[in-house]
Amino acid sequence: MGSPFTPYRPSRFRPSRALPLLLGCTALVALPLAATAQEETETGAYRLSPIIVDLGVAADDDATSTVATELWTGGKVATSVLDTPAAVSVVTQKEIGQRNADKVEDVLEYTPGIVTDYYGTDDRNDYYLVRGFQASTYRDGLTLGSMRGVREEPYGYERLEVMKGGNSTLFGTSDPGGTVNFVTKTPKFERRGEIYGSYGSHDHAELGFDFGDVLNEEGTLAYRVVGKVQDAGLDYAGSRDDERFFLGSLAWKPTEYTELTFSLDYLKRDGTPNSGGYPLDRLYDRSQFFGEPGFNYHDVERLTFSAGLRHEFENGLKLSANLRYSDMTDDFAYVYLSDNAARVGTLVDRFYFGTDSTARELIGNVIVQYDTSFGSVDSSTLAGIEVRDATTTSSSIYGTHSQIDISAPVYTGAPVGAVPYSVQANSYTTKSIFVQQNLSFSDRLIATAGVRHDWLDLTNTDRLTAVTTQADFSETSFRGALTYKITDGLSAYASYVQSVAPPSIGTQPERGEQYEVGVKYQPEGINALFTASLYDLTKKNVVVPVVLPSGVIDRQTIGESRVRGIELEARAELAEGLTLSGGYAYQKSAYVRGNVRGVTVDGNEFATVPNHMASLWLTYDLPYEGALGDMSVGIGARYVGPYYYNVYNNTGK
Repeated sequence: MGSPFTPYRPSRFRPSRALPLLLGCTALVALPLAATAQEETETGAYRLSPIIVDLGVAADDDATSTVATELWTGGKVATSVLDTPAAVSVVTQKEIGQRNADKVEDVLEYTPGIVTDYYGTDDRNDYYLVRGFQASTYRDGLTLGSMRGVREEPYGYERLEVMKGGNSTLFGTSDPGGTVNFVTKTPKFERRGEIYGSYGSHDHAELGFDFGDVLNEEGTLAYRVVGKVQDAGLDYAGSRDDERFFLGSLAWKPTEYTELTFSLDYLKRDGTPNSGGYPLDRLYDRSQFFGEPGFNYHDVERLTFSAGLRHEFENGLKLSANLRYSDMTDDFAYVYLSDNAARVGTLVDRFYFGTDSTARELIGNVIVQYDTSFGSVDSSTLAGIEVRDATTTSSSIYGTHSQIDISAPVYTGAPVGAVPYSVQANSYTTKSIFVQQNLSFSDRLIATAGVRHDWLDLTNTDRLTAVTTQADFSETSFRGALTYKITDGLSAYASYVQSVAPPSIGTQPERGEQYEVGVKYQPEGINALFTASLYDLTKKNVVVPVVLPSGVIDRQTIGESRVRGIELEARAELAEGLTLSGGYAYQKSAYVRGNVRGVTVDGNEFATVPNHMASLWLTYDLPYEGALGDMSVGIGARYVGPYYYNVYNNTGK
C-alpha cells in the first residue's frame, strides 16, 4: 500500500519546501542523509543522480498541482517522470476535482492513447483501452487481479498513473498496451479536511469527506478517513447508481527512516447494469427501459485490508514490505432485448443472463534497493519477491424470457426456475522474482535493464461435472532502455519492453513486445511537462471475445496483432490560476494474422479502437476573496474518431 513518508526528492525545477509525501507501495524509498549517491564538489554543491531518490527538496503535491513530476509506482522505475524511459500520464487529485470526474472512465478520458466507455449503456464496469488493448490495473503497485471487475471510487485515490506499453518486468503478468496504477489516500502527518455535497440530474445526490491529522504530540502517529455516500439514478426508468465507500488508515513513523501503515476500506455499489437494450426499428428515448425492474441489478461489496512497512538502513540500503487482502462479492443479472431487422409488429424477444461471483485475494511483496556511486557512475539496484494467492467462484444463468411490447411495455418479473448452466471455482497462485538495474553516467546517460520470472499455477473445477483441470506456466520477461538528459529539463529515450498477459487454462499466454522512442520537456520558470512518443507494439497468441449467435461470449485465439502510433501530451500551469491539459494520439491497429470462427481477419483493424483521438481541458481559478470563497470555471473538448464495431470490419463504423 502507499506509504505517507515525509522525505523529499530531487528536483531542479522547484525551490525546496516542506511538503508531505505519499509514496508508492513497493520501493519508492528515499536515501538517508548520508547517502553515498551524493558527492560534494569543489564548490560545495552536490551532484544528485537523476535515478536516486534524495531528501533535499519537495515532491509532488497532488492536491495543489495538475503537473506530476514524480512517479509513485513503487520504485521499479526511475522516480522522476522526466527520467522514466516510457510514456507516462498522471492524473492528479486536483485535476480529478477540476473535472468533477466520479468514474475512472471520466478520470482517464482526457489521457492520450486511451479510449473509454466503448460499451455504451453497459454500466457494470469501467471500460478503457490503452493503445488498443485492455489495461492491467494495480493499486499501489500491487495487481488488482481478481478485483478488476469492480468500479473503483476515484475519491479514494490521490492520483491515477498510466504507464504506456508492456510492463511485465515491473509488475508481472500484464497486458501490452499499458498499466493503470491507483495510488491510495493515506495519512500525510498534517491537519487536513474537507466535506462536499452535490446534487444533479436523475436525482443524483452525494456527500463526501476527507479528514486527517496527527494523533500525538511527538508527531509519530497520524490518521486519515475518507468517505462517500451516493444515492442516484441513471438515464433510464427504474435504474439505480448507489454507493457507500469508506477508507480509514493509520500510520506510525517512530523515526524518519521507519514507517508502518495500515488501511481498511469498504466499497458497496448497488446499480443497474443497463436499460435492457433498445429496438432496432427507430430511435428510442434513452429514458425507456425494456428489461425487468426487479431483475436488472448489479450489486458489489468489497472489503480490503492493506499494510506496508518501510525501513532505511545505512549506506543506501532500503527495505519495503507490503501486504493486501481483499474479499469481494459481485452479483449481477439482467433481461435484455434480442431484436432483428426482419421483425414484424411490436413484440420483441428477450433473454436473461446473470452471474453470482465471489473473489478472495492475498498478495504481498518484499523489495530491497541498494544505491551507491562509483566515480561518475551512480547505481541503483532493486530486487524483490512477490506472492499472490487468489480464489474465485461463479454461478451463471442464461435463457429465454417473455417477449415485451415495445409500444406499451408490460413487465413480467424475474425468470422462474432458472438453473445455472455454469458453476465454476478457480484458484490462482503466483510466485515471482524480479531484478532491475539503473546506471547513471555523469548525470546524463541513464541505462535501465530488468528481468522478471513468474511461476503461475491455475486450477479450475467445474462444479456441475466435478471435473478439475490444472495448468502451470513459467514465464520470463525482459526490458531495456536508454535515457539521455540533453539538458536538465529535456530528455530523450529509447526502450524495448516485453509483456506476458495473465494466462488461462487451455490457451497460450499472450506475449507482447514494444519498441518506443520519445522526448520529454520540462521548461524552467513554468510548472509544465510536454511529452511525445512513437511506438510499435506487437501481441502474439491474441485471444478476443466473440459474441456467438446464442448471445454467449466466447474467447477465441486469433494469432498476432499490432498497433503503431504516436502520442503527444501537454500539462501546464500557464499563469496564476490557469491550468491546461491536452493531448493527441494516432494509432493504427491491425490483425497481422488470425482467424475468428473460420473467418480470416488478416489486415483488419481492431474493434472499438479509433485512429485519431484528441482532447483539451482548461481551468481558471477566479480571484475572489469574498464570502463565497474560491470559485473556478472549466471547459473541455474531446474528439474520438470513428472505429469499427467488430473484428470483421463488416458492420460499419
